[in-house]
Amino acid sequence: MTETTDTASRATVAGPQRPPGKDRRTGRGARHPEGRTPRGRSWRHSPLQRITPWLFLAAPLALLITFTYVPVASMVSYSFTDWDGVSPDRNVTGVDNYVQIFTRPELFRVFFVSGYYLAASVLQIAVALYFATVLSFDLRFRNFFKGILFFPYLINGVAIGFVFLYFFQDGGTLDSVLARLGVGTDHAWLGDPTSANVSLAGVSVWRFTGLNFVLFLGAIQSIPGELYEAAELDGAGKWQQFRHIIAPSIRPVLSLSIILAISGSLSVFEIPYIMTGGATGTSTFVIQTVKLAFQFNKTGLASAAAVVLLAIILLITWIQRRLVPDDKVDLV
Repeated sequence: MTETTDTASRATVAGPQRPPGKDRRTGRGARHPEGRTPRGRSWRHSPLQRITPWLFLAAPLALLITFTYVPVASMVSYSFTDWDGVSPDRNVTGVDNYVQIFTRPELFRVFFVSGYYLAASVLQIAVALYFATVLSFDLRFRNFFKGILFFPYLINGVAIGFVFLYFFQDGGTLDSVLARLGVGTDHAWLGDPTSANVSLAGVSVWRFTGLNFVLFLGAIQSIPGELYEAAELDGAGKWQQFRHIIAPSIRPVLSLSIILAISGSLSVFEIPYIMTGGATGTSTFVIQTVKLAFQFNKTGLASAAAVVLLAIILLITWIQRRLVPDDKVDLV
C-alpha cells in the first residue's frame, strides 16, 4: 500500500506522462541527434540532392560537347586525310598534311605577319593600362572618356573594316587630312606589305584597346581605397601608387591580357580579310586556312593547319602560365 501511494505521488509531482517519441512543445517526433528523423534520411543524403547540380549542368555541357569538342575531334580526324570538303571519299594520308605545313615555306611564312599584330598588342596593352590608371582617379569627364575608349570595341568588325578601307584608300580620309595639314603624299597605304600590315595593325589597336581598358579599369577599381589613403599619408605620388599598389594588384588581369594578345595576334582574320583579302603580303594564318578549305578545296590540309595553330596557342599559353604563375595577391 505504501509503495503504491509513493508511486502515485511521484507521478502527480512529475506531471502527466507524455507519449514516447513526442516533443512537448511541437508535438512532433523526436529528432535524431545528427539532425535526422529515426525513420528517414535527410535531404543532404538523398539521391535527388546529389544529382541536382548535374541536372543544371546537363544543358551547358551538352552544348559545349556538341559545338566545341565534337567539331575539334572531327577537325583532328580530317587533318589525317585528303578530304576536299565535298566528296564522301576520305583517303587517310597519315601525317602528310603536317609535313607540308612545316616544309612548304609559303604555308608557314604567314606566321611572320602575326608579328605586326603582336607588336600592336603590346602597344594597345600599354595604352589601355595608362588610360585605366589615369581614369581610375578623380578626374573631370572621366565617364565621358571611358565611353570614348570602349566604344570602338562595340562596333562590328566588318563595319570597322569597311570604314578603314575608305580611310586608307588613295585620296581617302587620311590623304585628305594630310593634304589639309600641308603634307602631300601619294603613298598607297595598302599597296606594299610593310605599310599595309602596319596600317592593319593600327586598326587592331584602335578596336581592341577598349577591351583591355575595361579589364584593367575593373581590376584597379576593386583595390580598397584605404590603400590609396595610406599611401598619400606616407607621401607617395601617383607613380609610387601605381608601382606598389596598382601593378601588383592587377597582375592576374595583366597575365590574362597577355594571353589574349598572343592568341589574338596569331588568329587575326576579320580586319585583313575585309580590307585586303590577304593580298599584298597581309595574309594571316587564319585567312590562309580559310582559302585552303573553301577556295582550293583542301579541307584536310586546312584542318591540319588549324590543329597546328591550336597547338601553338596552347603551348604559348602553357609557357606563359609557367613563367608567370597566377598567384593570389593580398595587399591588405
